[in-house]
Amino acid sequence: MTDHETTDETEFEPSEYDLTIERTFDAPRERVWEAWTDPEQVAEWWGPKEFTVPNCEMDVRPGGSFSIDMQAPDGTIYPDDGTFHEVDQPERLVVTSRAFEDDDGEFHLEVRQTVTFADRDGKTKLTLQARVITATPEVAEALEGMEQGWSESLDKLDGYVGQSVDTAA
Repeated sequence: MTDHETTDETEFEPSEYDLTIERTFDAPRERVWEAWTDPEQVAEWWGPKEFTVPNCEMDVRPGGSFSIDMQAPDGTIYPDDGTFHEVDQPERLVVTSRAFEDDDGEFHLEVRQTVTFADRDGKTKLTLQARVITATPEVAEALEGMEQGWSESLDKLDGYVGQSVDTAA
């Protein structure tokens, strides 16, 4: 191993990209839950602004899988596949998503998301915690945009379910 390889490994710390985002939506918890767990609704808001979702399949149950393809404005498709670990309707989802699959079937990014939905007098406080489980240096640019991407997705969700009344990152 060269000094350069050692330096690259020590400089890239995937856990530095872990994040928590809280958002309060002016919509009932059940409405926000449905928008998050119904594939037809997810396709309406998932992904950063100007991204679309040409494919969204979800088997929302512990051990169930999901497959969401995000399409960038330039036409590039970004597949995101994963597994549901916990489904506690309408309070909590825990999923692991995998992206950036190489030709050998190995994923360069794996993130565990915990999403909670709290009722606040008819509104919904959503908390998203994303913890990077594994990542290679090749996906550093994607990780650098993860917070912005989630924020833009939640903006789109807000427009889909109602008006946001509180945002904190």
